[in-house]
Amino acid sequence: MAKKKKNSNTSAKRTKNGIPILVVPKNATLRQIYAIAKKEFTAADLAKYLQDDEEQMVPAEQLLAELEAIHSEETAKRKKRRKK
Repeated sequence: MAKKKKNSNTSAKRTKNGIPILVVPKNATLRQIYAIAKKEFTAADLAKYLQDDEEQMVPAEQLLAELEAIHSEETAKRKKRRKK
């Protein structure tokens, strides 16, 4: 009689609509789930999170100018309310 493997999981990544599914054994502890997730995390996954998206990046000077404009507008609104 063949022995059953305890807590067997497949190392191949399964995906559903492009989202990877983490296969964990039933009643797994949080420590076991983290260990499996860490083992299956690849360099490609890391690269996906480290990409610089040029469309979303804003120069610091532009950001600072926008924040200063917002600050001056809000300060002016507060001063108006106090004078009433």
